[in-house]
Amino acid sequence: MLEPVKVAFGEYMGAFYSGIAPTTIGLNEYVTRGLAKSIVWAPSRMVDAVEEMLSSWQRNDTDGAPTQPAKMPIIFVAIAKDYTPSGRDYTRQISEQVEVILPGDTKERDFRVRVISGDVRAQVVFCAFDEPTARSLAAQFLLYLDNMENRRFFSTYTFAGQNLTWPVQIESPDNPAMSIQTDSKNLTILACDVTLRASIPLFSAPADSDPNDGKGTDGDPIDPHGYQVVVQVNYDKEDVL
Repeated sequence: MLEPVKVAFGEYMGAFYSGIAPTTIGLNEYVTRGLAKSIVWAPSRMVDAVEEMLSSWQRNDTDGAPTQPAKMPIIFVAIAKDYTPSGRDYTRQISEQVEVILPGDTKERDFRVRVISGDVRAQVVFCAFDEPTARSLAAQFLLYLDNMENRRFFSTYTFAGQNLTWPVQIESPDNPAMSIQTDSKNLTILACDVTLRASIPLFSAPADSDPNDGKGTDGDPIDPHGYQVVVQVNYDKEDVL
């Protein structure tokens, strides 16, 4: 259910990476390294596992060559395991089923949808051997969040053969990037917490054995039947004496 949000946030971070300005010597190599070796997913424990993440990065970042120091800087991104409904002062969930016809559905089937509005905690951790590089990455990321066009992005959900986009809003983009202390003296780690306020649809369609409109294909979840709807009302007027 939350995987589309995670995928969309990964693409969001990729867009940030493409616009990083190389303000330090370390960033000159970083911006040309490629996204796959510049931003990586981390365990949901986030900063609690930062040293473990760095150790794993050290082991895996070898480019097929003999073991060598891992490339720095590096950005870790994590999504927390917990989940919280969004506050009612921000929005409301649609807990009752609402009938909808999907805009691109040529069969004009009647489906039902509920909408979850939830807060998803994410964390972006900037690691570098030198303080200026880590600080530059954190500052540029917060600048990226401050752009009105980047205050939200869209996650994609697939239902009835259609890709449907739903918004995810960045809450409190002015969060500070906090320094994380480790045993390593030549490493700077800055962590930024981000709250993703996501709208998540829950679509439903009748089972093949339930009353339906017969417009779908039995046994095919990509082409489900829709709910029955009234298509015609006949009215006969009679005079009663």
